[in-house]
Amino acid sequence: MSAKRVRFDAAGGGWRAAPRPGFTADQKDWLTRGGSLTAHLRTLGKVAVRVTREAIDQAWRDEAAALGIAARAPVWVREVVLEVDGVPFVAAHSIAPLAASHGVWQAMRRLRTRPLAELLYSDSSVARSALVSARLTQRDPLAVLAAREIAGPAPHALCARRSVFERHGEPLMVTECMLPALWAHLEARARRGGRRAATSTHHAHASHARESAGPLDHLASRAHGAHAPNHDS
Repeated sequence: MSAKRVRFDAAGGGWRAAPRPGFTADQKDWLTRGGSLTAHLRTLGKVAVRVTREAIDQAWRDEAAALGIAARAPVWVREVVLEVDGVPFVAAHSIAPLAASHGVWQAMRRLRTRPLAELLYSDSSVARSALVSARLTQRDPLAVLAAREIAGPAPHALCARRSVFERHGEPLMVTECMLPALWAHLEARARRGGRRAATSTHHAHASHARESAGPLDHLASRAHGAHAPNHDS
């Protein structure tokens, strides 16, 4: 991917480059990670892409503003869910101007269940804007889509990030909404890691104590055997 400057800016409205102070450490980390989100998810388990919609539609208001296109201009929409070991972790919504989806970005129409990352990160002519993030309320269109993938009641707000990829002057905007299952998985993994670290430390201390005190214990035992009073009675 090229490092050249992109003329499109994904920021605006509630979208900002610096994650909000109220986000957790995990949220700040995942909302600002560069590179392929699919690749990052693969460090957690087996990733599968489930396509939920591909169609001609209109951009959402903030998307149209960010891309500098007319509010009712047609765009090609691709919506997918990224699952890790069968559990939905991310709901993604990507758009490109309709003409570009037949031209520069026509490959996005042929991806099927392959991740968009295969298209975006294998082409040196593609440049990417800065990542921006936002807290989506339940009324946000992407939050509505994400809620369908959440087991149980949806939270009042969801974390999302977005950026614009540019190829030969044509934009493709990718918005990724992280689902509660991702944060729960990361929290559980951190707890397991903490327990493993504590267990390893305990075993190491116990082993060290045995190795250090073993010969002394043996000498003490013989000394008690020779001189200690008998308490059997």
